[in-house]
Formats: sequence, structure tokens, C-alpha cells
Amino acid sequence: MSFRRGSVSAVDEAGPVVRICVNCGDQERAAIAYPAVEVGDDVVVNTDAVDLGLSSGGFDIVHVNLTRGLDQRGPEGAHVMKLNYTSLQHAVNPVEIHVDREIGGERGSRGPVAVIALHGQLPCVAWQARQRLPDATIGYIQTWGGALPGSLSRVVRTLRTQGLLAGHITAGAAFGGEQEAISVEGAIEAAMEQWEAVIIGPGPGIVGSESTLGHGGMAALESAHAALAIGCKPLIVPRMSSGDPRPRHHGLSHHTKTVLELLLKPVHVALPEHQPLPGRHQAVSAAVDLTGYRGSGLPATTMGRASDQDGLFFRAALAGGAVLGEEIGVFRAGRE
Repeated sequence: MSFRRGSVSAVDEAGPVVRICVNCGDQERAAIAYPAVEVGDDVVVNTDAVDLGLSSGGFDIVHVNLTRGLDQRGPEGAHVMKLNYTSLQHAVNPVEIHVDREIGGERGSRGPVAVIALHGQLPCVAWQARQRLPDATIGYIQTWGGALPGSLSRVVRTLRTQGLLAGHITAGAAFGGEQEAISVEGAIEAAMEQWEAVIIGPGPGIVGSESTLGHGGMAALESAHAALAIGCKPLIVPRMSSGDPRPRHHGLSHHTKTVLELLLKPVHVALPEHQPLPGRHQAVSAAVDLTGYRGSGLPATTMGRASDQDGLFFRAALAGGAVLGEEIGVFRAGRE
């Protein structure tokens, strides 16, 4: 890891994720910090992503605040570690201790689980599902595959503020959500005790290596299998594109193709109207309201491309929300 030491020269934006400038002596560097910081604080920043020119936000990350970050205390009674055996390990209270039950034990009916491949699909799915079923209660489970800190996403904060999401659980290596889960299976189990349905997928950004299996989209495979194991009905929200310059993401992205090929059981796949789906999985087509979404004020860009430059990406994600809303309705009917 690459570190530099500097002094906070400006606090540009407060919040759960504080956006700052750090004077490292020879240059000013943009950075973010998760704990509170003030101008003049002595900090150490991790510079790896910016130094390597990665598309990871264009900022450094405060590793430690030497002025006020050495006396922080964890939650009372917490004893389970996240980021364990790293210098950033910290204790949490996992949701699993509140919903523990024997494997194979009696479970009630289970709502649908929409599995997304990219964080950018989240607002589309949540918005369109609530357009179909305005009183639906839908939570979000954040997994690995992209950013791990739960507080990084402005989208999640917006969706929570607008009531489009009912809650936020960070599972596995992801941390810092409203609730913490040790495993994806435990997160889904806890979610189904609280909400009618779940959207599950990575935080902002995505890990990638241009290889078949080495990318954050593989988190979707694990999430779908976890949903099946818990007794839920997974709905794959495919990554699709009509504007990505990389051929491997044209149409149905190779990320989603790989997940569908490796799934151990057939599942439903949400698709915009008139989009084919080869293979053994069941396509569920839905009409979507892209114009309405554009007017919602929610994010309408993906990797720098607006919705009119990559309409298929947004229509596929919105189709996921439309089908999710329909499946919540079926779930409700089955409980009556």
C-alpha cells in the first residue's frame, strides 16, 4: 500500500463520508474520510488508486486521523469482527444473532430477491418496483464486488430519504450499513424477517480484470445461490448495454452471461420487452418507464454515459424493478 501524510486544508462536504483536501507538502490531494475530520487535522492517506490511475473516484482515502482518530470506541457489547485480521478490523453486532434458527427448520413464505450486478442498477430497480407497487417494503443488502463501506453510497442515502428503500444491510466483507451481517445467507434471512423483498448487490464501483471469472459481477452468483438456499426466489437483473465501448459488455454483458451459465438451478431473469434470452433460464419481460425515471431526479448515468447514450442499461435495470414489483404482488397474494 502507498501512504502519504498531510494536513487537512479544506472540508468540501460533510456527511457520513467527508470529502476533503489534504496538503501533502508538494501538492493538494482530494480525499475522503469516514470518521469526522477538521481543517488542520494531521492525517495519513492511502494513495494507491489515484497513483495507479484507476477509475475509483479520483480521491485518496484517509487511513488514520492522528489528531482525533486514536480514541474512537466501538459499539457496546460487540464482539464479532469485520475486516478481521487487518489493521482496519472493528467489532459489530451481527443481525444473525437475532434471527438464528436451525437449518431445515420451519420457515414462512419468502419474498423475492432481486440480484443486481452493478450499484448503478439499484436506483432503477427500487424506483420502478415502487412505481408498480407503491407500498412495497424493499431492503438493500450490500455485498462484495464493489465498494465495501456502506456509508460511501449517496444513492443509498437518497433512496432511504425518499422511502424507496426500507433499510440497508452490509453483508460479509461489506461494512457500515444500518445493520451488519456476517454472511449473505444471514443477511437474507434477517431481511425476510423485516421486509417483503430485497435488492442485493455490490456497492459503488466494481472490481474487474477483463477475465471470465475475475470480476465483481461474480458476487451475483453467490447471492443467487444464497437466496435459493434460504428458500427465496432469486430474480436476476442483467447487466446490459447499448453504449459501452467494450464489446464484452454489448447486449447481455459477459458478467451476466457467466453467472447464468454457472447457476446450479434455473431462475427468472428480468428483461426489457423484445429482448431474447438464450439458455435454460426463464425470461420475464416487462414494460418500463424510462421517461419517468429520467424525471425522478435519481442518478441517470452509468460509467459517464447518460440514459440516452446507453438506454439498454437503464431499461434492463428498470425491467428488474418492474418484475420485482409484480413478484412482490404474487408473494402478497400467496400469503392471503
